[in-house]
Amino acid sequence: MTQLSIDAVNAMTVDAFVDAFGGIAEHSQWVAERAVLARPFATRDGFSSAFHAVLDGATREELLVLVNAHPDLAGRAMKAGTLTADSTSEQNSVGLNTLSEEEFERFTTLNRLYKAKFGFPFIHAVRGGATKFEILESFEQRLQNDIESEFQTAMGHIKRIIRFRIEDRVS
Repeated sequence: MTQLSIDAVNAMTVDAFVDAFGGIAEHSQWVAERAVLARPFATRDGFSSAFHAVLDGATREELLVLVNAHPDLAGRAMKAGTLTADSTSEQNSVGLNTLSEEEFERFTTLNRLYKAKFGFPFIHAVRGGATKFEILESFEQRLQNDIESEFQTAMGHIKRIIRFRIEDRVS
């Protein structure tokens, strides 16, 4: 993927910006549509901060839609090949595409338990050195959380995912 300079990002039309960055927040183009209003960005960190500020200003309902737009880790969408390119790359980077049958069943069970308890999918920013074993451990630990603290944890992971995706696209 070719990285854009921050100057190139600032020079984009609104439509070009949304086309280029509408997928940064999983299936939630509205985040990019609002973040573009914060231009010009002085730095890539400022660009990331604009996306984070959109999330900080969003309603709980909007955030729930965003959280629910994320796929299960090692879930049906991965097996079916219907993940976004970003999600595919991220999940593959930690070996979730090469799980043993036993590991896949463990992820499936944890995904089901998690959704039953919280009403949204488990979100973990898998980039940044996580292993499948650490993800499974995090899954089990986070199942002990109350819904509000878990929602805030999920939002923190979404912000990390957004930052990683911006780092991939912008120099």
